[in-house]
Amino acid sequence: MTTTEPLSGVERTVRSGEFDLAVYEYGDPAAETVVLVHGWPDTHHLWDAVVPLLARRFHVVAYDTRGHGRSTRTRRTEDFRLDRLAADFYAVADAVSPDRPVHVLAHDWGSVQVWEAVCEPRAATRVASFTSVSGPNLDHIAKWIRNRLSRPTPRNIWQPFTQLLSSAYTFFFMTPVLPRAAFGLIGTERFWRRVVSIMNETAPSNVRLGPSFRADVVDGLLIYRANIVQRMLAPRERHTEVPVQLIVASRDVAVRPAGFDDEHRWTERLWRRDVPAGHWMPFSHPELLATATTELIDTLGGAAPPRTLRRAETGRAARPFDDQLVVITGGGSGIGRATALALARRGAEVVLSDIDLAAAKETAELIAAEHGVAHAYQLDVAEEGEMQAHAATVLDNHGVPDILINNAGIGQAGAFFETSAADFDRVLRINLGGVVNGCRAFGPAMAERGLGGHIVNLSSMAAYSPQQGFSAYSTSKSAVFMFSDCVRAELAARGISVHTICPGIVHTNIVARTRFSGVSAEEEKRKQERYDNLYRMRRYGPEKVAEQIVGALQRNRSIVPVTPEAHLQYHFGRLAPAIVRFLAARVKLT
Repeated sequence: MTTTEPLSGVERTVRSGEFDLAVYEYGDPAAETVVLVHGWPDTHHLWDAVVPLLARRFHVVAYDTRGHGRSTRTRRTEDFRLDRLAADFYAVADAVSPDRPVHVLAHDWGSVQVWEAVCEPRAATRVASFTSVSGPNLDHIAKWIRNRLSRPTPRNIWQPFTQLLSSAYTFFFMTPVLPRAAFGLIGTERFWRRVVSIMNETAPSNVRLGPSFRADVVDGLLIYRANIVQRMLAPRERHTEVPVQLIVASRDVAVRPAGFDDEHRWTERLWRRDVPAGHWMPFSHPELLATATTELIDTLGGAAPPRTLRRAETGRAARPFDDQLVVITGGGSGIGRATALALARRGAEVVLSDIDLAAAKETAELIAAEHGVAHAYQLDVAEEGEMQAHAATVLDNHGVPDILINNAGIGQAGAFFETSAADFDRVLRINLGGVVNGCRAFGPAMAERGLGGHIVNLSSMAAYSPQQGFSAYSTSKSAVFMFSDCVRAELAARGISVHTICPGIVHTNIVARTRFSGVSAEEEKRKQERYDNLYRMRRYGPEKVAEQIVGALQRNRSIVPVTPEAHLQYHFGRLAPAIVRFLAARVKLT
């Protein structure tokens, strides 16, 4: 996450009934207004990292909801009813933007109260868009539970059960004495920062709390008692004409993603982004929230919707990889070309590279002939500088990839003592270095974006199959296998899946181009032709590997042995590694 210093806002007071609301304004007052609404137990400081990102373009307004921060405090339960909180929102909106509708970004209970507001008739003229983060409409979620339980399949029972289990803490919060006493003892700033940082896998320093936190964490609990039981027992039919964008945290311990599945029933225009994050995304993903809010505002203003927002729109027919950007190295032939074609046919926009530019352009032309979109580049994956420059070009011209496929590789055969240091190093630089360079060049942008993604690394059956005559190649592919395991662990928290593809005997042009150490040029050519014919007779082409890669992406498979012999060797090698080593010492394939 990029660290941003909080801005100093212009403070004013807005009156709502008998309550004074502390309101903070940032940016150009003449620009479009974005109102930020926090939940429990936060204040406007929840948005400290988001405000600077939005204030570059918008008039940004944040306020302390009643009973929090510098707004009027209260210990009357009825003061926290949703209709009164919605009235506060409208009072703020009318005060800061009396002549134009406002856009809203809200979190947690802030989102719950804005849901109440946007389902009122006046929302059609006062609210231009609503980006909701980890906060459901209570009427909608109650109806979702009833709808599921009325059709008691295992899935329909399990989903409400897990939501009720996740919400069990709210029953404790609604008791009259215990929660106030408990938070009075343990509700310290240090404790809360630590809990939130663990839940969101972010640094405690990113968790911004206001000076009134100790009072807010106790007094704000009344919002649970004022609303939950009433809405769960008597849900209303609530609709909105306001365009709504859902930011759904897949790792939210309080609000399960399935609870938003019926939202299209009550919302005319809906976008949904599922984010691999915890509940407090304003702390852990401020850039994502600012970007998502801006993309929706711009699109509603008439700009062409970006790929990420098109993908999030609900209710439209889409192919499996529509509006996804795929980057593939070694896309000029073989597995790279077949994978590029397979994903393009399923809707992906493809950026492909190859050391042979003519071959890359040919693949792009094949995709274009099938009405797909592809862009061809020349690239030597072994050169880190070239890869970094290529990534910069792709990010500038096409955007952050959703899928990165590190496919480029070469073959090498021959006894170890007959393989020169230069040849051994060449194999490592391309087969391993190309994968490392690709991940290093594109991975940070994918992680920083916060929307997750996929990295596909081409390894091989050779990674776990010791054999004579392939020391350089097998070492490079084994290193790719372990490197992928390590990167998978590091990127799991960012929602980026890493897939290790392990083909066995597949007929591609890599076979005909494999270098053989310790033999003459004539003997090398003879061996290339011989093995190329043998692999051709195997009748297992790159298009079958491409389908396995597509399946791995769709089913989120981590380790993918591709051919039958690759499957057999993978499992046999784990069960009886000593036998594998015994055979490798006595069988020579080259």
